[in-house]
Amino acid sequence: MIEGNAMSVLAILALLNAAAVATPALPFDLSARTVVATFHAEGAQLYQCKAKPGGSELVWTFREPIAALMENGETIGRHFAGPRWELDDGSVVQARMTQSMAAPTPSDIPMLKLDVIQHKGHGRLDQVTTVYRLDTHSGALQGACSTPGAFRSIPYSAEYVFAR
Repeated sequence: MIEGNAMSVLAILALLNAAAVATPALPFDLSARTVVATFHAEGAQLYQCKAKPGGSELVWTFREPIAALMENGETIGRHFAGPRWELDDGSVVQARMTQSMAAPTPSDIPMLKLDVIQHKGHGRLDQVTTVYRLDTHSGALQGACSTPGAFRSIPYSAEYVFAR
């Protein structure tokens, strides 16, 4: 019998395979990777109203994410600025974005490949070298804003795949 986490991994790999057929230029290839964990995230993308670089036009600028990481319906960690992912077992990874792929709709944040640049603590994330943000829903905010310094949060969900 396949356990819940293994089923999540299989579902993500099936999603990637389906996307690969529909989109030959898919930038994320997990075939040479070992998936360590897959977590569902529910949270918000936080934006701040700022002047566009080199101008006076105000635009919503991404500030940071905040999300609960869930496994089998239980919260087991959190995702926050850095970007960082911290599990209840004490393991933490920080990563930097190396690839981005547009999501299916403009209201969805992009799917990402992030390379881990720092580890802290010990636990399930110890050997992780890459984080993938997949199957994103909502979270995008674009366009002008009217009050400098104003904040806005947009709910989002995604699947985070941690691999080595």
